[in-house]
Amino acid sequence: MEGAQRNEQAHVLFGYDGTAENDTALRWAIEEARLRGIDLVMCHCWHWPYPEGHEDPRAEAVMMRAGENLLERGKRRARELGATGTVHGRLLRGPARQALLRESREAELTVIGAPERLEEGAGVLDLAAGASRPVVVVKDGEGPRRVVAGADGSAWCDEALGFAAAEAALRGWELRVLYACWEPAAVDAAELALFHDRELLEKTRTAELEAAVAPWRERYPELDIRVSLLLEPPMRALFDAADEAGLLVLGDRGAGLAPLGSTSTAILREARRAVAIVPARHD
Repeated sequence: MEGAQRNEQAHVLFGYDGTAENDTALRWAIEEARLRGIDLVMCHCWHWPYPEGHEDPRAEAVMMRAGENLLERGKRRARELGATGTVHGRLLRGPARQALLRESREAELTVIGAPERLEEGAGVLDLAAGASRPVVVVKDGEGPRRVVAGADGSAWCDEALGFAAAEAALRGWELRVLYACWEPAAVDAAELALFHDRELLEKTRTAELEAAVAPWRERYPELDIRVSLLLEPPMRALFDAADEAGLLVLGDRGAGLAPLGSTSTAILREARRAVAIVPARHD
């Protein structure tokens, strides 16, 4: 650990870069820590850009000191934005995506800011794909008081639905669970016949959707949960739903072992508001 005492307690990890644009994501991280009753850890990464054998201890010391000063400013900014709990600063050495990925393993969730449009190969995409804990990518923090979760009736999306239900319950928001089921290229051969009988397809997928949501209705009886079955491709449906959500929650089948799927990647790149990527399994 460098620059601050390491905190092993449950916490929200926030990637801090010191820019004014980072404030939107910082507000989100502050609110997550407050609602969960856990600490906020603000993390800043510094990286010596030259190859091994070209060290300069004095220059490195200056870079570290600048990082420490930035974190102190960040903690003050967090207080200005309403943080009331414990706020820690953590200075890490290394490229941001690798350093944040390491630290995210110990966090309850990670919050990072992102520009309105993510380019191919952006570090945010790598972090969301590689993390074994939920990652919330925040662009515009404003939006309807609604969590929208994508489902497909399979067991791998249970973690995403659980995260979405917990977020909606914490925030007092409505939860909408969306199952866009017109995806014939992605099903087993035994299910292809469903796409020749729309009524049977709708009946089968509705039963799967209700079964997926039932545990969360039981766990959060006061939560307003609405389900939507759409006979259209998932990517189109999720794009449309993203603008109607304060938070869009997507599952990641790779669970840190594979790149994000094409749908999750496209939504992350284009969505204007907050998107949570939830791995199918936690380490």
